[in-house]
Amino acid sequence: MSEMLEKARKYEDEQGKQIKAEDRPAFHVSPYVGWMNDPNGFSYYQGEYHLFYQYNPYDTHWDSMHWGHVVSKDLLHWEYLPAALAPDEDYDKIGCFSGSAIELDDGRQLLMYTAVDHETLEDGSKRDIQTQAVAVGDGRDYVKYEKNPVLTEKDLPEGASKVDFRDPKIWKEKDGYFYCVIGSRPADGSGQILLYRSANGFDWEFVSILAENKKRFGKMWECPDFFELDGKHILLTSPQDMLPEGLEYHTGNGTLCIIGEMDKDTYTLKEQFNQSVDYGIDFYAMQTVEAPDGRRIMIGWMQNWDTLAHRCNDSKWFAQMSLPRELSVKNGRLYQTPIKELDALRKNRVEYNDVVIDNDTITLDRVEGRTIDMELVIRPEDKENVYKKFALRFAQNEKFHTELSFRPYESVLKIDRKFSGTERALVHQRRCQVNGDANELKLRVILDRFSAEVFINDGEQVMSVVMFTEQEANGISFFADGAAKIDVVKYDLV
Repeated sequence: MSEMLEKARKYEDEQGKQIKAEDRPAFHVSPYVGWMNDPNGFSYYQGEYHLFYQYNPYDTHWDSMHWGHVVSKDLLHWEYLPAALAPDEDYDKIGCFSGSAIELDDGRQLLMYTAVDHETLEDGSKRDIQTQAVAVGDGRDYVKYEKNPVLTEKDLPEGASKVDFRDPKIWKEKDGYFYCVIGSRPADGSGQILLYRSANGFDWEFVSILAENKKRFGKMWECPDFFELDGKHILLTSPQDMLPEGLEYHTGNGTLCIIGEMDKDTYTLKEQFNQSVDYGIDFYAMQTVEAPDGRRIMIGWMQNWDTLAHRCNDSKWFAQMSLPRELSVKNGRLYQTPIKELDALRKNRVEYNDVVIDNDTITLDRVEGRTIDMELVIRPEDKENVYKKFALRFAQNEKFHTELSFRPYESVLKIDRKFSGTERALVHQRRCQVNGDANELKLRVILDRFSAEVFINDGEQVMSVVMFTEQEANGISFFADGAAKIDVVKYDLV
């Protein structure tokens, strides 16, 4: 083990145990100490789920990328393991960036990651050079391959940048080959996804440009994932510098799902549909795993590069992952639902049916809390005279709240955290166009101490938001401008 990795492990062990469990999310992954960003190496290996993450143990800001490591049997109760990778080689001294993991034929676990180094230009300035490297281990400790890096600028197609060449996602196909997709920037400055293959996980060859942005969705496409689901091929990626398109895509760092068919002759994705993955404020860099029972499960970084100043400044950890979500494809759309394992945490069921709210704000007995799972159905009291607005407020007391509001005439759902206790003028609102009938809106709202995830109409859309409201603010209220009728089922998550 290198001195640098040993130092990181010693530091995180000393500092991480000082953070109280109640100061963290209850069932979302947060870093053991310090900074977290992209999920890496989301995989199932030797009877447990492994999740690695971009990690700076020494500070709650981005720097010196290591790989943190957690494992779980159920995707909800996570055990912290020592840091898996440190930037301790010449080729990765600027950082061990994002990547993935898979089991090799000999039973070892392979980590594939982007190694970042600097080169000095003629004018004396420096720039990043990104290559791909691998490490092999037993699920706890990993050794970097002596012939790293395994993919360099010589393996790029013509015009592709060696500065933007990152985030390999690896899988094994039925033909016996390992494949990986990697984010790349072509000569036009736009994004593209490259496809590579290997017989053994160590010796790689370029196959094709799988998908091209052609300046449609932002610029560089980061953190790609590619898989087959429900008879379609799915490409997930996170574009930088997006321009808004109505309420489908938002400004800045966004998420993109392309659904289509794989052309087996040219190894290219023939696009049929596209959509955002998450319509809220905080979600990026998603990665998936195929569970042993065949489910495709996705997790994302529940944060946004544009809102990093939204934080608890005295906290010893920063950022968290989303709830793992089960994916499916229906009618050309990606659907997401909370993993079924969450049902085992549900306790203390409270149910109300046909509650009428008429130009009023109401509360319901025992409907409160900051770690809850709540199902909500909203309908007009009178279909001939539809209410103008419905609002759900949570993490609420006299001073603070976060609001979810719906205007049926526009069919627009909005999340708003500007009264959640933040001291920075950042992005605090996001809206999405809800499909379907304004006569019935179905919501499932999962709260966990510092976050909310809203699953809309059985998972057709999702909105994620982080909020650092004081934990004493645990009230929930319901408002209607006009007359609305609601059904509520609420569980504590224990």
